[in-house]
Amino acid sequence: MNEGFSMKSKHLSRLFGLILSFFVLLFFSSCDRPKSKQLKSEQTSIRAIDLPEITEKGKLTILAENSSISFFIYRGKKMGFEYELLKEYAHHLGVDIEVKIVRNLDNIIGLLNSGEGDLIACNYAMNPNRLKYINFTNPYMHSPLVLIQRKPDGWEKMHPDKVNKNMIRDLLKLGHKKIPVWRNSSYYLRLINLQDEICDTIYIQALDGKKSTEEMIELVSEGKIDYTVAEKNVALINQRFLENIDLKTFLSVDQKIGFGIRKSSPLLKASFDQWLAKFKKKKAFKHIYAKYFVKEDLTVQAQYGLSSLKGQLSNYDKIFRKAAKKYDFEWLLLASVSYHETRFNPNARGFGGAYSIMQFMPGTGPKYGVYPNSTVEVQINGGAKKLGKDYISWEMIPDRDQREKFTLATYNAGRSHIEDAQRLAEKHGMNPLRWDDNVEVMMLNLSKAEYYRDPVVKNGALRGARTYYYVRKIYAQYMEWKTIFN
Repeated sequence: MNEGFSMKSKHLSRLFGLILSFFVLLFFSSCDRPKSKQLKSEQTSIRAIDLPEITEKGKLTILAENSSISFFIYRGKKMGFEYELLKEYAHHLGVDIEVKIVRNLDNIIGLLNSGEGDLIACNYAMNPNRLKYINFTNPYMHSPLVLIQRKPDGWEKMHPDKVNKNMIRDLLKLGHKKIPVWRNSSYYLRLINLQDEICDTIYIQALDGKKSTEEMIELVSEGKIDYTVAEKNVALINQRFLENIDLKTFLSVDQKIGFGIRKSSPLLKASFDQWLAKFKKKKAFKHIYAKYFVKEDLTVQAQYGLSSLKGQLSNYDKIFRKAAKKYDFEWLLLASVSYHETRFNPNARGFGGAYSIMQFMPGTGPKYGVYPNSTVEVQINGGAKKLGKDYISWEMIPDRDQREKFTLATYNAGRSHIEDAQRLAEKHGMNPLRWDDNVEVMMLNLSKAEYYRDPVVKNGALRGARTYYYVRKIYAQYMEWKTIFN
């Protein structure tokens, strides 16, 4: 009786052990195979902003990333396939275009739905997760997903067949490979599904939206990671200057790539879709497409030259930074003034005898130690000293942004005219310590007799529109550069 009981206990113990082992194995297998995660929506309510509101405010705002296809700055000029396409659309609408760079793409849908932007422009592929929260315009392009992998050392001297033997071509061989990708991307969803198709585990490293696809491709090229995933159109551009990456292994059919748009903007979507259908038949579209996807010069130069893609704005970045620090001024605002004045040209000559990279007038330059034959370093230091001094002089302005705008206006028009506009603003019930929509309005009015003849105006008429647009253009550019270069 005891022996039978003992035998039965042993069998039960073994059975329990097998069951426990099974559940432990199941648990760890489930940990290795990540499940699809819902896209971060940030639970923001959707703002009711559509085409009439956009045309009324006179501005189309796009949410972009710093990349070859979305938006970048090359030698101070705004570029990017999607940017140029949307710039044409904005021109069609008769509105300006504003770019807001999004550093963490996990937040981009929330920013769109909260009204921070009107369109998402970051080579955005349609997928079921995204369609839960936003709509898309009709696709402007189709592109499959490809595996990004590094060619073997010495590949240049190898026969193509030998290179291919070192590459993953059979998707079954992706089992137990570690592949880092952005969690809220089509890449992640595709790898999740691919695991089921190959009946094996892919070690998918889910990343946040702070690192761009192009940065991940560069990490593969540098040997810091072995694999990642990208759309073929992005990979092709990057292969031009990262020649050791391979992108011949397809992971999907063509993906529809368009612009993300709020569900509360049906009129904007209808307008854009109608415009795109016509624009794609024009030479202008073919020219923009060829610039980025056929010709190599621009995208290659942008990677090696003065480009936001490489974090370099000009040949004089170090001087701008050093001078701005010396005079306690924002270096990118200093550089924005220089770019607007001369496109960073230290030999520029302007109206009325203005000279140097900062365009000093002959009567002003010597006060700051700057002469026509001064070195670039002296020129930039003089500009920083002048702007720093003007900034300090407006210490009564409590808001930093507004104070910077008063500084720019002073650099352009002189202090006396700004004070005239302040007095007019106060007389007409406006805030004399706020530039936006207050003092700037009176700057415009200084060209009108009923205003410049007012007794509070001490310095006569001024074509204030020049200063009005000077401040607006430089500050808008400065804000864009801040999101990219800081």
